[in-house]
Amino acid sequence: MAKPTVFIDGEAGTTGLQIRDRLQSRHDIELVSIDPDKRKDRSERQKLLNAVDVAILCLPDAAARESVSLVTNPAVKILDASTAHRTDPEWVYGFPELEPGQRGAIASSHRVSNPGCYPTGFLACVRPLVASGLIPNDYPISLNATSGYTGGGRKLIETYEANSGYPYGIYGLGFGHKHVAEMHRYSGLSHPPLFVPAVGNVAQGMLVQIPLPLHAFGSVPTSDRLHDALRKAYEGEQFVNVMAADSTEKLRNGTFLDIDTVNGTNLVQIFLFSNDNTQEALLVARLDNLGKGASGAAVQNLNIMLGFEESLGL
Repeated sequence: MAKPTVFIDGEAGTTGLQIRDRLQSRHDIELVSIDPDKRKDRSERQKLLNAVDVAILCLPDAAARESVSLVTNPAVKILDASTAHRTDPEWVYGFPELEPGQRGAIASSHRVSNPGCYPTGFLACVRPLVASGLIPNDYPISLNATSGYTGGGRKLIETYEANSGYPYGIYGLGFGHKHVAEMHRYSGLSHPPLFVPAVGNVAQGMLVQIPLPLHAFGSVPTSDRLHDALRKAYEGEQFVNVMAADSTEKLRNGTFLDIDTVNGTNLVQIFLFSNDNTQEALLVARLDNLGKGASGAAVQNLNIMLGFEESLGL
């Protein structure tokens, strides 16, 4: 039986390189590459896009839309790592752990959009609690998140690696960050969250923080109810881990929650810090912005789309 063929359109970019690194040693697929001199040759790209089983797009949004328009072979499956199709109703959102049935939808679809890094952490924390009614769907949620500078593309990477980057800086201060629509659509919230992103002077890693003033909810959930809802939502999942109460207790007593512990993995860890007396809680997701936030998630989705074991290459 022939091996499935995979073409990474945009393999020279940050995400494309990471996906290629994860796939190139595999013996169950055949990676198809374009001649470096023909990367911008539309006809050559079109030929390869229509000749493979799966095309993975690691391109800016406009270029990703162009690549999709070039695919005329109905048998070709497309996995888009850009923002272009994440809220498109004709595309399946590639977060297998989002809800029951999501894996099946990914497996049967020819058009899958890979989630963004910030939305992955946000949705992993919030979606189960909104779905269970513990967070009111009309509550004005905010989140503060910090990413390694590799999340900002080649120009930002060059700036930081030339040692001229800021130690830490917030951005997106005009609001309307491109990830907000994605967070809103799949969270179950009535209103978009207020999102304040930041970049730290570390290459990889991500912390997504969602403060919950529980006293402002109509019905105040206890710490146990919040933790149980998260635990049940991800029971049996290998790539979304809800951290046990004793691990959060150690951090509560003065240890730093660092940003890079799960770098190089496809994990997202969920921490719940809460105080029933003061009726406050903080949700934190920790992930690798280039792992479960990008290339790791892409490989996971590719495996599902091809009917392979989900953890292959991860």
